[in-house]
Formats: sequence, structure tokens, C-alpha cells
Amino acid sequence: MTTYPLPATGLSGRLGRLRAATRGRWVVLGSGMVVGLVVLTALCAPVIAPYAPDAVDPTAVYQGSSPAHWLGTDDTGRDILSRLLHGARPSLVAPALVTLIAGVAGTALAVSAAWLGGWYDRLVTAFLDIVFGFPGLVLAVVAAAVFGAGLQIAVLTLSVAYLPYIGRVVRGAALRETRLPYVSALRMLGMPGSRICLRHVLPNLLPLVLVQVVTSFGYTLLDVAAFSFIGLGAQPPTAEWGLMVAGGSTGILAGRPEQSLYAGVVIVVFVVACNLLGGALSRRLLGETR
Repeated sequence: MTTYPLPATGLSGRLGRLRAATRGRWVVLGSGMVVGLVVLTALCAPVIAPYAPDAVDPTAVYQGSSPAHWLGTDDTGRDILSRLLHGARPSLVAPALVTLIAGVAGTALAVSAAWLGGWYDRLVTAFLDIVFGFPGLVLAVVAAAVFGAGLQIAVLTLSVAYLPYIGRVVRGAALRETRLPYVSALRMLGMPGSRICLRHVLPNLLPLVLVQVVTSFGYTLLDVAAFSFIGLGAQPPTAEWGLMVAGGSTGILAGRPEQSLYAGVVIVVFVVACNLLGGALSRRLLGETR
């Protein structure tokens, strides 16, 4: 005889239901608060920073934490906290532009390829596969050799490099979406293909696009920081997190790792928060749409 477990009752049952209802929400809340705090810092940096980011004080070189400089100073006497706060804006704007360009272009290519099919689909797929085979760092080196170093070149290069990460995933979902019965019904009713894609197919793909963009944002920030670290992105004396890590390398040898350490910690925390937020959104948005 088969027996079935009885539903939990009392305090333990209520606690179990509460854990089930809030499972994953704390991850979304915590990671979202970290991302939101960094974005708010980037917007309010000129107001909340205690010093100008490029204010040099030769008498305060390599000072430790103090009431005047909460996180200490760098090799030229600049306040590290002020540079971290001001560096949030270029460190976030560049990845935001990359994910925006790659997200829009990758989604447009994916949906159009899935809808038109044929030689156009094969051409788009081959293009995405070719770009996927080249690391973004290699593309950046080639672009810098041709056009020169700078944050704008890094943004354009990374936008091309991240096209496959969004386009390949969205194309697979778009192929499944365009084969659903409701799309065939709309075609039989004579609705134009562009209208079907814009009003029906694309809105159903937006949760997947959002997850891909949020997850890619953290990795893009890491790549932008790496470009600045090797001298291909932001240029001195710009306050930018990757450039701060590179600029603090001399301080590490002198026993003053604060500049590189604090900038590196901020980058790692933000990237981890983006990954957790993207994973949580994937479970909640995509899980609910399947």
C-alpha cells in the first residue's frame, strides 16, 4: 500500500512555505542593491566625493587611512576614495554602451535570421561563429594598432566581440518562437512579418535578452577594466577602476597596495553581483515563461 506524506502544519509548515516563497528573492534583492548602489554612486560622485579626482597633494603621498583620507592616498597624493567614486562613471558607462549596442544589434540579427531563414540565416550564423572565435582582447589589440588606444575604441571592439554571446542564444529561442502555432495563424491572417516580429515575437524574447544583457554587463565591465589595465582603454589621469589597478602596481612594490586593492575589490564585487542577479533573473523570468 502506497503512503503519501501529509502536508506540514503548524509553525514548521509556515516556515517551510515562507522559505519556498522567498527562495531566490534575497539573491535578487542583495545583488540588485549592490548594482543600484554603484549606479547611484556614479551619478552622485561629484556631490559625495570629498576631493576632486585629480587633486594632487605632494605632501600626502602614500598616506594610510585617516579622517582626511578614509581610504588613503596614492603615489601622487590623490584621494583614493574620491577616485573610486569618480571612476564609477566611466567604468559603468563603457560597459553599458557595449551591452546596449551588442544587445540591440545581436537581437536584431537573431530575430531577422530566424524569421527570414535561408542564405541570410546561414550568413548571420557564420558571422557570429567567426566573431565568437576571436577573443575580445585580441580584437582590442588589433583595433588599437589600427585606430589608436582609447575608451571609444574599446567600446566599439567589445560591442562586436559580445554580439555572438547575445545573438547566438537569442537566435535559438527565436527559431523556436517563430515555429509556434500562433505565428502561423498570424501569417495566415496576412499580418506583415515585420509587425509579427516587433509586436509578438520580440516581446516574448525580451526576458531572455534581459538575462543575457545583465549577465554580460559584469563580464563587459571586467573586459573594459582589463583594457584600461594594459593601456588600451582609459588613459591617465582619468579616474577609472581598471586604470587605478594598473596605476597602483608601483605602490604594491612599495608596500602600499591600497589603490590596486580597493579598485580590484570594487570590480570583483560588482561583477559577482551582476552574475548573481543575472542567474536569479534567469530562474525567475525564464522559469516562469517555460
